[in-house]
Amino acid sequence: MREAMSVSTLYGRISVPSDCQGLIFDCDGTLVDSMPLHTAAWKHVLSLSGVPYDDEFFLLRKGMKETELIDEYNNHFGTALKSVEIVRLKHLYVLNHIHMITPINAVVAIAKEYRSKLPMAVASGGVREIVEKELMILGILSWFRVIVTADDSVKPKPAPDIFLEAARRMNVQPHQCLVFEDGDLGLAAAERAGMRWVDVRKYI
Repeated sequence: MREAMSVSTLYGRISVPSDCQGLIFDCDGTLVDSMPLHTAAWKHVLSLSGVPYDDEFFLLRKGMKETELIDEYNNHFGTALKSVEIVRLKHLYVLNHIHMITPINAVVAIAKEYRSKLPMAVASGGVREIVEKELMILGILSWFRVIVTADDSVKPKPAPDIFLEAARRMNVQPHQCLVFEDGDLGLAAAERAGMRWVDVRKYI
């Protein structure tokens, strides 16, 4: 049996159980330190529309499909933002400033260790163009056999579908997968998928 492996971080050790057969990673805030960029993008596009940015509102909905997030924003704040247009402008801002991203080293170290040992997937609520560009900039895109994003026909987190689809494409049973996440919705999705998970916020 393969030995369990762990990577030391400033705040402890991230361990991969020896019976794990597949790894699934969220992207933004897990592999990629891109949340400051995405926050700046939301602030920018909302300011263009003359409405306020609410940090707690967006933090609690991390991982949600972006058009649905804006629909919830409208319901919550009584605004009438056009979700598709707001999200288009947000993506444009991110792509124009994508050089700002950096790796989250504690999590990337796990992926580096296992890239030739276990099948690995990225399961993100972001769109494929941005997710793949972020991974490409960090030089880790080729490490992942499977990438599932908001562009795929799956229900977004906290539904388990995106993780179950990643496991299906890797040909790994859900209970044999380990999920790395930084958002409450993503952790709930992993739990509902019957997968073990690591909350990377404890290690970064």
